[in-house]
Amino acid sequence: MPHPDLTAMVIAIIAKEYKNITERLNNNDFFMIFLRKIVLLCAKKLLPLPSFKKTKMKTTLTDIAERTGYSIATVSRVLNGKSGQYRISNEAYNSIMEEAKKSGYIGKMNAQSLRKSKTRSIGVIVPSIANPFFAEISDTIIKEAARHGYTAIMAVTMESHTEQEACLSAILSKNVEGIIAAPCGNESFLFENINKEIIPVVLVDRFFADSNISYITSNNYKGAVDGTNMLINNGHRHIACIQGDTNSIPNKKRVEGYMTAMRNASLQDCAMVVGDSFSFQNGYLETRLLLSDSSYRPSAIFSLSYNISLGVIKALRENGLKIGEDISIITFDDNMCLDYMEPPITRVRQPIEELGKFATKVLFEHIGNPNAKTTQLELTTRIILGNSVCPYSK
Repeated sequence: MPHPDLTAMVIAIIAKEYKNITERLNNNDFFMIFLRKIVLLCAKKLLPLPSFKKTKMKTTLTDIAERTGYSIATVSRVLNGKSGQYRISNEAYNSIMEEAKKSGYIGKMNAQSLRKSKTRSIGVIVPSIANPFFAEISDTIIKEAARHGYTAIMAVTMESHTEQEACLSAILSKNVEGIIAAPCGNESFLFENINKEIIPVVLVDRFFADSNISYITSNNYKGAVDGTNMLINNGHRHIACIQGDTNSIPNKKRVEGYMTAMRNASLQDCAMVVGDSFSFQNGYLETRLLLSDSSYRPSAIFSLSYNISLGVIKALRENGLKIGEDISIITFDDNMCLDYMEPPITRVRQPIEELGKFATKVLFEHIGNPNAKTTQLELTTRIILGNSVCPYSK
């Protein structure tokens, strides 16, 4: 270990010389970079910096891609044993494998072994199990998987892209034979890649436009048209729509259906779409804001999910409004709790059990036959009548 005084003196000399040399050679970028590296190396050797313990983070395909400079597709192919098939260079292969080992990435099972292995398990990825809609779908999938002698491994994304990628990595590490997912966002690449290169994927409720992945969803557009028309046919003009996650395709289809019905009735100028999540808080806050806006006072509210409707109902009651008398409500999702509200809430029913059953059926078709045709199916919705819609009166 050098003497501290000597160390300080050497660093001072190097720094001084570094400044003098770089001022004379400021046009030679390569030499400047070379000198900079020498100075930093000397400083590190003479005065080692204290080491700080790093918090371990889950490494994902994106992390490895960023660190190595290769695409996610190339990283995935290398880690899944497809480098020869896609003629990936030895340099790329070695760089990716070295980074994967160094970072402790666990998705080391190649695609061939994943396809051939029979773990009799599937992965199920949903945004939330606190949401009754996804809890019921998950319950149906688990039961259907068990009926086929399979175990379902659950993972929750919390509507986060980062968590979604971590869920996919964790699920794949369990060597499952297929995945059923309700994805978040609009990026289909990871799911497309897994479906094409590794194991079959079936999407449920949510899906990607222009994708070749099998999916089972509800006819959200038609359900929204029907729900909005019911309010219009009861004389309502100022119908507010409280939406969920704006990146969700089902949400987009529902908003599209709402706007179509309003335009067809020449009420597009009376349309109002607010909100940004499928949550109780979103429904509550947006309803409070709507009721405080003197320039737009809705006589009816169309809630685009059950959770949103709970927030709407709370806000209306706090404002002393009687549902089905002072204001009308329709919501998406057929939750049995809506029958126990006072009054019972009219809603657009999605066939939740059928969604789970069809998704599981299609997945097992793909597991049994890798060449099975893509299935993209929309199931019919229908209105369940309560007492929350009344004719409009001034």
